[in-house]
Amino acid sequence: MSELSLPAALRRAALEHADRTAVVDAGTTMTFAELHERVRACAAGYVALGLAPGDRVGVWAPNSWQWQVAALAVSYAGGVLVPINTRYTGHEAADLLHRTQARLLIVHDGFLGRDQVAELRAAADTSIEGPVVPGLPELTAVVSLVDTPGLTPWADLDDHDRDLAAAEARADAVDPDDIADILFTSGTTGRSKGVVTAHRQTIAAAAVWARIAQITPHDRYLVVNPYFHSFGYKIGLVVSLLTGCSVVPMPVFDVDVMLELVESERITVLPGAPAIFGALLEAPGRSAADLSSLRIAVTGAASIPVRLIERMQSELSFDTVLTAYGMTECVVATMCRPGDPDALVAATCGRAVADLELQVTDPETGAPLPAGTEGEIRMRGPMVMQGYLDDPEATAAAIDPDGWLHSGDVGTVDEHGYLRITDRLKDMYISGGFNVYPAEVEQALARLDGVVDVGVVGVPDERLGEVGCAFVVRRQGTELSESDVIAFARQRLANFKAPRQVVFVDALPRNLAGKILKNDLRALTSPGAGREHRADPAKEN
Repeated sequence: MSELSLPAALRRAALEHADRTAVVDAGTTMTFAELHERVRACAAGYVALGLAPGDRVGVWAPNSWQWQVAALAVSYAGGVLVPINTRYTGHEAADLLHRTQARLLIVHDGFLGRDQVAELRAAADTSIEGPVVPGLPELTAVVSLVDTPGLTPWADLDDHDRDLAAAEARADAVDPDDIADILFTSGTTGRSKGVVTAHRQTIAAAAVWARIAQITPHDRYLVVNPYFHSFGYKIGLVVSLLTGCSVVPMPVFDVDVMLELVESERITVLPGAPAIFGALLEAPGRSAADLSSLRIAVTGAASIPVRLIERMQSELSFDTVLTAYGMTECVVATMCRPGDPDALVAATCGRAVADLELQVTDPETGAPLPAGTEGEIRMRGPMVMQGYLDDPEATAAAIDPDGWLHSGDVGTVDEHGYLRITDRLKDMYISGGFNVYPAEVEQALARLDGVVDVGVVGVPDERLGEVGCAFVVRRQGTELSESDVIAFARQRLANFKAPRQVVFVDALPRNLAGKILKNDLRALTSPGAGREHRADPAKEN
């Protein structure tokens, strides 16, 4: 087993940091040695359920110590981890499980009051038989992290008396070039893409981030970024294995709970989207909380005002605030460095990390452009994905023959190598720290009876950064309302993807080729341009 595999990282952490705290979660505290034992037992349970090397396992659950054990055990048993967004509907989760041909599913059934397994069964194709869920014939078992009748109980996997020899043999056989995980990110075609990553790439991303952020075994890391996202999984859980720091997972963002955890757990590391820090600063209980332990914040996904950085340092006690840039296809591309001036941190995404090459190129010719010239951002290095799951055309479009990943983002790099993102070649927008691709939302809304045409754009929002605005052409004579559109979207899509505003128009502006003119739609979002509907923020998860 190579040092560049997740099982090796776990074994090394259990050896070097055996008695250090690995995770603290709602009354459960485990050392790295205990975490290793739990993972071994869970991996043996997977093997007993028939998991073969290379089989895919979906984990559809919130941040918790159980998520960590369940996910690490997938790698330990030689499987491939498929994290599933907790906000996803049954339709979206079923699609991911079908496309990955997942053998097992680990689920926190009932999370946020939902019956996820019932949603799966309602969404599946009942014409296809499946041993557990119709429409998913490869899925042989669903394991519930809570006591759910009819599902395999978590306790059956987390059995310390199980024979561990098979699990250890699987861990021994894991190679750095074996696939470690498939994380899904939406594509501009409207269908999500599975980003395939090997063990060495997952390890490389976590290692370079940890070095720049100067994470040590003495750090205590509050992981508010979801584990189903690369920022929570690779830059949270895997960073902990590589450095020996303790993690405190948060299942749902709650600013009051966050304040309590920072104080009670003496949190030192707190990465997240700028909105998280804004919420902390405005929280009524902040002044009474002891936040003096906070050491470093790393943020991204949106520009950050210099004043916010200053307030984070003076009012939230951070010694260092850094910004970074990456994507699921290349989790860490650039980062600011400790000691960079506040203005530089606020205005840029930092410079390329070690071993990663960064180019700004002409979008048409691909020719590299000089410093300060705007063009498409491309990158090449050990963190770049293997490709997209079962999609060679999309892979070829994203990674050219020379190994350069085409980001689809437009920006400039100054003479010192610092990157500024200035625009997007694609229509993607970021809502609450999550990427949203309008084409996916448009395809979902096109299925609503009464919708003749639809276009979606991101519009500014004070709290979430951007939210979706859907421009809908109604079928003549229909009584389709704004609330009908949003309700339908929430049934089919994760909450953060559903539009918050709806504008009804007679026709969508299009060019001669038939492409929707998104800039023209954005112009229509000005006050008085049309009727709109805003969702209740209190209902967001």
